Amino acid sequence: MSRKMTEQLVLAVTGQNDLRKAWSTLVKPTDKVGIKVSTAGGRYFSSHKGIVEAVVNGLELAGVPRSRITVWDRHSENLATAGFVQTKGGYQVRGIDPPTGWDPKAKLAAPVMGKLIWGDLQFRGKPANALKPKNTDDDQLTAESHLPVIVTKEITKIINIATLSDESGCGVASALYNVTVPIVDNNRRFTNGPAAYAMSDVYLDPRVGDKVVLHILDGLVAQYAGGPEFSPNYAFAHGTIYASKDPLALDATAAALLDTWRAEAKLPPLGRRVQWLQDAQQSGVGIADRDRIDVRPVSTYP
Repeated sequence: MSRKMTEQLVLAVTGQNDLRKAWSTLVKPTDKVGIKVSTAGGRYFSSHKGIVEAVVNGLELAGVPRSRITVWDRHSENLATAGFVQTKGGYQVRGIDPPTGWDPKAKLAAPVMGKLIWGDLQFRGKPANALKPKNTDDDQLTAESHLPVIVTKEITKIINIATLSDESGCGVASALYNVTVPIVDNNRRFTNGPAAYAMSDVYLDPRVGDKVVLHILDGLVAQYAGGPEFSPNYAFAHGTIYASKDPLALDATAAALLDTWRAEAKLPPLGRRVQWLQDAQQSGVGIADRDRIDVRPVSTYP
């Protein structure tokens, strides 16, 4: 069912009646396509494989072979836990796997400082073990982040498949979050309250936003608190998938849904945590005003 849902969404978003033509408006056979999934929620709250397979099949219709398709996220172990394992003749599965996956020449600057930790490219010091970083005497603060080699050197187009989730700092960990925060180092500062506007800076960098051709919001399972990691007390089967070329429209829609579910659970609204949506709109990322967003239901039948 998720495959049919995804196919009908792609037809609706592209305005085409034929699936091959629809995908051909998004990619070319010469592209190397990266499908950015969300796997921080583990086995039970990650981008669903059925949606990913529908996207892969669509890319093949457009002439992109599986050998030129990469399903990727920040950590390889999270990908494996979510069920994304590379097989012979299939698409590639890649993690950024900090710190070696960062491109030292691909710097991003944002007007907010962040403390470097193990896994950031410029962090000085080695971990005592894989789970507990070694403390350093000085606070390593910087306003710089780095993009991964996957983005800067290996892929030419990005399909973003995010989950419908909240986040304690920026309120919504969905479309814009999924293709910005997990793909840079020194990223804790980007979800810290008012600093969340820096996500727009990452997305508006041509090395990122110019490559993203489609955003899919996987709401088959939704979570209104405790995200983006899996928190079963706040997760439920929503059974809906959303898609758009505008990540902000998806996030504004997600924020409204999250607030509805939070109210039903007697949790406080997202409130000031999602004020960055308006800042992102003013920066040119997309549309956040709910009265300007047209949410159209799409049938699974043509």
